[in-house]
Amino acid sequence: MVLTKSYLRYEASGCFGIVGSLKANVLFVDGKRFGQKNTTRLAVCAALQDIVVWDTRKQEKVCVLKGGKYEITAMAIDGQQNNLAVGYDDGTIKIWSLTDGTSQVTFSGHKSAVSVLQFDYSGGLLASGGRDTDVIVWDIVSETGLYRFNGHKGMVTQCYFLKSKNILITSSKDMFVKMWDLDTQHCFLTLVGHRSEANRMSLLTWAHIVSSIAVSQTGQVLGCLGNDSQLELFRIASEEEINKTLQKRLKKTLKKQRKGDKPQDVQEQTVKRSVDDELVRIFTLKSSARIKAFDLYQQEGGTNIKLLLLLQNNAIEVHEIPMKGSIPKSTLTEFVKRPGHRSDIRTLSLSSDAMCVLSGSQESIKVWNRETRQCIRTMETGYALSSFFVPGDKHVIVGTKEGKIEIFDIAAGCLLETVDAHNGPVWSLSLASDKRGFVSGSGDCCAKFWEFELVTDENYSKSSKRLSIAHVQTLKLKEEVLCVKYSPNQKFLAVSLLDCTVKVFFADTLKFFLSLYGHKLPVMALDISSDSTLIVTGSADKNIKIWGLDFGDCHKSIFGHDDSIMSLQFISNTHYFMSVSKDRTLKYWDADKFEQIMVLQGHQGEVWCLAVSPNGEFVVTGSHDRSLRLWERTDEPLIIEEEREQEREAAYEQTLAQEPEAVIPGESESEAKKAGKKTMESVKAAEQLMEAIELFREETAKMVDYQAALKSNPKAVSHPVNPIL
Repeated sequence: MVLTKSYLRYEASGCFGIVGSLKANVLFVDGKRFGQKNTTRLAVCAALQDIVVWDTRKQEKVCVLKGGKYEITAMAIDGQQNNLAVGYDDGTIKIWSLTDGTSQVTFSGHKSAVSVLQFDYSGGLLASGGRDTDVIVWDIVSETGLYRFNGHKGMVTQCYFLKSKNILITSSKDMFVKMWDLDTQHCFLTLVGHRSEANRMSLLTWAHIVSSIAVSQTGQVLGCLGNDSQLELFRIASEEEINKTLQKRLKKTLKKQRKGDKPQDVQEQTVKRSVDDELVRIFTLKSSARIKAFDLYQQEGGTNIKLLLLLQNNAIEVHEIPMKGSIPKSTLTEFVKRPGHRSDIRTLSLSSDAMCVLSGSQESIKVWNRETRQCIRTMETGYALSSFFVPGDKHVIVGTKEGKIEIFDIAAGCLLETVDAHNGPVWSLSLASDKRGFVSGSGDCCAKFWEFELVTDENYSKSSKRLSIAHVQTLKLKEEVLCVKYSPNQKFLAVSLLDCTVKVFFADTLKFFLSLYGHKLPVMALDISSDSTLIVTGSADKNIKIWGLDFGDCHKSIFGHDDSIMSLQFISNTHYFMSVSKDRTLKYWDADKFEQIMVLQGHQGEVWCLAVSPNGEFVVTGSHDRSLRLWERTDEPLIIEEEREQEREAAYEQTLAQEPEAVIPGESESEAKKAGKKTMESVKAAEQLMEAIELFREETAKMVDYQAALKSNPKAVSHPVNPIL
């Protein structure tokens, strides 16, 4: 009997570092829904697959609504602010109750991402548009899909219900604006006036493309966001104001005509009503970063406008603009920036007790509390590429793209020293096993060795010394250094070069020992096992190679990921290791059996880095989506065969969803169809229904035979009933 080896499963434990993801819009919500003051307005943002409600004044999370595994692409809130509709990248829509924070309804109708959501004025109907060009109307009360409109040929960009009539207006990237009669379910009008994509419904003309439009609750202010990151505000004039403007224009025109020789019978043409008469420009706002989405709020009878901005650099801002006064000015009143990085996370490190996480990006490094997921320190730096905690966990060392090595004091939150270490990017840092120094690898074809030392610095303290580093040795190579790693026994030093090879040197004498070649593209990451017997390399050629460190022989080459492998690390005291890639996955491997144990999915962008805790209980990953994800080892056993079976089922479900819909005999090619989508649940339900029908036919045939037998033989025995019945 073959014994099946079991492993312990890792699962997602938390996601942090993301303020607002860029695929979805942002919304103002009444603070009373979450126990805040009457005047408080909270910000609802999509944080990848979750929904975060922010108190922008305190920069704190008020509530987090946990979603599925797909990223949020659209949100809408009803007029009474009871329900929040959320559309996902897989085409599903969830209805969240803001009173208790639960989701009881999930709609599946779109084949691809939901691009827009809109409630009607009563909150009973919801219109959704998708990248699949379809528009679906859902009944929130009965929790069903009413009908699907399929007249557009491009992605649907906006939907609006008319307040007075049962009409839905939709716009699309096919340059059409369509009006649908919801009573008869057909399109009765198509506007073909656009020569380019209709991103949002508007009859205005700007010098730049308008990507988003919003109107205040009072209906008096219109906001327009262009692709050039300018947000323009307009006041919607009343009929009385428009008539006054037309009268003034008429008087001016008549005055000019009296002075000239032109006839005075062209009054209608000269005083024709224009869009400029209906919209009065108030203010043009330029933010500190590119604006991706916005929402505006004006209290009934209020004189100020509040603007909620989602910025491209993972931040949100609240601006306030007074309506009174000849020259309006924008005031930045609230913002949320501290809980996230402004750019990609390129380096990660864990403290010795795994209680603190260090993350680095283009503009800063941040120290996080692992348990609370809160940012406890933010320190400005260069473009951070590599980092580690100094023994004692009181300092961190960071290698930057500019070739500098920076030393930071965590308690003081300040930069202690900047060392001009290299003439190229410091791609990698590796702490020595004796904890007395480290090695740095750079794009200047050098690996430099450093030792820790204590120096006197009057600017730091007059009574104590501070940490510093001293350069002791340099290893010059022929190619750029991409990664360096000490073996745990500190006998060897492995160096990855741009020529796709890995050179192994003796750590004490720096004499050449081994050359590991076989990758077709440069090795981006490498690590050595705790017993210093195995070295594993991950390359841009998508392959993982496992080598013996005694003779340099390749034990196994594995096609590990679907894109470049960016980082990998052994779990301490085992031959298991983790790897991350640009394919957005984290994978768990057994280096002895050369098997993939499991795949962990969750990131919505390329995964650049990872860090494994010393005891292997936790794994932290950082991504292009600017989020940090924490993965925790559980006590649940994992059988590889069962895991492969689940992966096959998931792949089958994915192909099933991509299959074209079956053609129903007798169904005409009308503009309105049934709102539904083939899912695994619907397929299983159909199979169960077919089985039930077949069982009914069999039992009916048995009953007919039994009735016929009774006529010839009154003592005939009936057929046994199927056990299912």
